[in-house]
Amino acid sequence: MRLSTIDAIIVLTYLVGIFALAQWVSREKSGHQKDAQDYFLAGKSLPWWAIGASLIAANISAEQIIGMSGSGYALGLAIASYEWMAALTLLIVGKFFLPVFLRNGIYTMPQFLEERYGPTIRTIMAVFWLGLYVFVNLTSILWLGSIAVTQVTGIDQIAALALLGGFALLYQLYGGLKAVALTDIVQVALLVLGGLLIVGISLDRIGGDGGIVGGFQALMAAHPEHFHMILTPDNPFYKDLPGLSVLIGGMWIMNVSYWGFNQYIIQRALAAKDIAEAQKGVVFAAFLKLLMPVIVVLPGIAALMLVTDIEKPDQAYPKMMALLPTGVLGLVFAALIAAIVASLASKINSISTIFTLDFYAKRAPNREQAHLVKVGRVAATVAIVLAVLAAKPLLGSFDQGFQYIQEYTGFFTPGIVVIFMLGLFWKRANEAGAIAAAVGSFALSIALKLAWPELPFMDRVGLVFLLALALAVVVSLMTRSRGDANRIRTDDVSYGTPMSFNAGAVGVIGILVALYAAFW
Repeated sequence: MRLSTIDAIIVLTYLVGIFALAQWVSREKSGHQKDAQDYFLAGKSLPWWAIGASLIAANISAEQIIGMSGSGYALGLAIASYEWMAALTLLIVGKFFLPVFLRNGIYTMPQFLEERYGPTIRTIMAVFWLGLYVFVNLTSILWLGSIAVTQVTGIDQIAALALLGGFALLYQLYGGLKAVALTDIVQVALLVLGGLLIVGISLDRIGGDGGIVGGFQALMAAHPEHFHMILTPDNPFYKDLPGLSVLIGGMWIMNVSYWGFNQYIIQRALAAKDIAEAQKGVVFAAFLKLLMPVIVVLPGIAALMLVTDIEKPDQAYPKMMALLPTGVLGLVFAALIAAIVASLASKINSISTIFTLDFYAKRAPNREQAHLVKVGRVAATVAIVLAVLAAKPLLGSFDQGFQYIQEYTGFFTPGIVVIFMLGLFWKRANEAGAIAAAVGSFALSIALKLAWPELPFMDRVGLVFLLALALAVVVSLMTRSRGDANRIRTDDVSYGTPMSFNAGAVGVIGILVALYAAFW
C-alpha cells in the first residue's frame, strides 16, 4: 500500500491547513501577551461545541482506532463497551463532578487534591500522571500511529514516530489549549467522515449487490461470535472483557477515572465559559461516543472477511486501508493523522499544564505569566522527546496495544477513583486516607496479579477499588485531619441541570438500552 499523488496532496493539504488554522485561532489581540490562563485553559472561554469535539478528539486516537480495531478483529463488538459505557459516564461527570470543579475554580486535578486534602497527595498524583501520560499514553499513540503511517507511506517506523511527535508538538506549541480545542471540531468531522467511508466501502464490498446493509448482515452471519456485547466464560477473550463486569464491575472504575479525573480529558470542560456550556459540551461528546464503535470497531471485524494476511490484530485497520480506492485512501489516512495529532497535542498540553502549574509555579510563585508559558513549552518539548525514545521499547512486543493501556492503567485507577469520590462527597476523608488509597491501589493490584493471575484485570480493578475504598475510610477515621485541609466548597453547589442536558441524557440512555438489547 502506497499513497498515490492525489492521496499525498490530500494529506499534505490537511497538514498545512490544520496547522495554519491552529495558529490563526490562537492568535492574540495586538498588545496582549499570553498568560497562563490563556495558554493552559484557553482563557476560560470555550463554547460547548469545542468542548464536546475536543473531548472526543483527545480520546480517539491511534490507540482507539488501530487498537480497538485490532481488538474488534480479535474478540468482536464486545470491545465497544469501552465506548458505549463511556457515554453514560460522561453524563455522570457533567451532572455531579463538573459543578464542584467549576465552582471551586479548579484548573488541574492535582490542584483539586491539594485544595481538598493537602500538598503531599498533590505531588504524588502529579508525578503519577506525568509518568502515565508520557510513558503510557503518548508512547501508545505514537507507536500505534507509526504502524499505520509506515504501512501506508513506506517510511521507516522510527522516522514516522519522530514526524508524528514533532508535528503534534509544533501544532500546539504556540497556542496551547486554544489551538487544540478550537480546531478539534475540524479534526472530529474529518475523523467521523473518514471512519464512515472505510466502514461503508468495506461493508459494501462484503455485501455485493446487497450493499452496506447486506454486507453488515453477511458479516453477522459469517461471524456471529463477534457480535455479542457480553462474553461468556468459555470465550477465549473472557479475561479481557469478563461478562457482566463491563456493566456492573471494574469498567465503571476505569471509565469514571478516565472521564472524570483525567487531566487531558477534563481540562476541556474546566476551560468552559460556565457550567451550562460545559454540560452541553459533555452531552454532545456522549452522543459522539455512541457513534465511535462504528468507526473504530467495525473495520476490525470486517477485516475477518476481507484480509487474510494479518499477523497481529493491530494490523487490521492499516490492512483495511489498503483496500481503499485512490482519493478515499488519502482522506481516510488524513482522518487517522487528524486523530493522532489531536490526541497527541491534547496530552502534550496537559503534561505541560501539570508540570508548570503543579510543580514549577508552586516552587517559583512570583514568576511572570509569560515565563510560565515558556516553561510549559519546554516541558511539552521534553515530554514528546521522551515518548518518541520510549515507544518501541515499551510497546514493540504487544499484539493489542489497547489492551496494554487498559491493563497497566488499571493498577492505579481504583485508587484514583477512591480519592476523588471521597474528596467530592465525604467530608471526613483526609490526606492520610487518600495516600493510603493511592499506595494501596498499586500494591494490591500487583499482589492480586501475582497471586491470582487468572483473575480478569477488569474484575481485579473492581476488587481493588473496594479494598482501597475500605482502606481509605479506615485510615481517615483513625487519623485526624488538619483544620485547614479542606478548602473545597460544596455547600452552595447546585446539581440541577437544564432541560437540554436532561433531554440529551434521556436520549443517550435510550440508545444504550437499545444497543445492548440488540447485541446482548
